Amino acid sequence: MKKAAALRYKEGDNAPKIIGLGKGEIAEKIIAIARENNIPIVVNPPLSETLTSLELGQEIPPELYRVVAEILAFIYKTTQEIP
Repeated sequence: MKKAAALRYKEGDNAPKIIGLGKGEIAEKIIAIARENNIPIVVNPPLSETLTSLELGQEIPPELYRVVAEILAFIYKTTQEIP
């Protein structure tokens, strides 16, 4: 079953927060909304599995900081290179 989690990180936040979670059809809708809004999508099934076990609105736990920071850095770098 497909799983999806949407994260948001704003300056001033302690850590990224979960703003969307879904499995199956809801995961498909989250992905479709991201695509429609040009929001980067990263496919990482182990991370999705972990994130979908958390609560909506929850900050990611410290043990996920590194992997999420690497993803955010990658997204930032790739989106800054697009003219």
